[in-house]
Amino acid sequence: MREISSAEISQMEQRFRTTFINSISGFKSLQMVGTINSEGNTNLALFSSIFHVGANPPYLGMVVRPDGNEHETIQNIMFNKCYTLNNVTIAKVKNAHQTSARYLAGQSEFKECGFTEEYVKDFAAPFVKESSIKIGLEFKEYLPFLLNKTKIVIGEIKHILIDDDLIKDDGFVDLAAASSVTSAGLDAYYSTSLINRFSYAKPGKQVEELVVNNNED
Repeated sequence: MREISSAEISQMEQRFRTTFINSISGFKSLQMVGTINSEGNTNLALFSSIFHVGANPPYLGMVVRPDGNEHETIQNIMFNKCYTLNNVTIAKVKNAHQTSARYLAGQSEFKECGFTEEYVKDFAAPFVKESSIKIGLEFKEYLPFLLNKTKIVIGEIKHILIDDDLIKDDGFVDLAAASSVTSAGLDAYYSTSLINRFSYAKPGKQVEELVVNNNED
């Protein structure tokens, strides 16, 4: 196995290094972030840096990079104090990738990339009609990092749009059945399939399989 030092990483060609470091940490949660600006123009941006913060209250975090179209997203969130997360489905993965293009400010990726705006009462931010899991969040906290000018946005879940059959009896959300897509790096997308679920791990107790896996050879 090859060892790659930090000195070697720093000497890599820029685009190679960006792709390498973005993909080596593994698969990431992939969401389209829906926002709207002060003039009523909608924005849709693809993010692969969504993470769980807490369940009660239900908080989700999002890493915002220091450059790119994310600027418009963060500006809209700070103005309206709300935004949406919308899963990428297999049927719409190409359209979702197109939202990462550098459109002009005020141009709506909904219109340009073949998505439909959807709204719920008393919530300003647009949802993606074509998504199968949609989350509306209220802005709660903004954490800037001086280390590399990255920002973290924390939001509280206020609305969830999802079909009941995607929610199991114990609350588990079946992302595979929702046709959710995950990503690695900047341009690679993967479908999901469940290997298994296991019982709560305790010292000295063998974990039990919760799902019968019929896909094994």
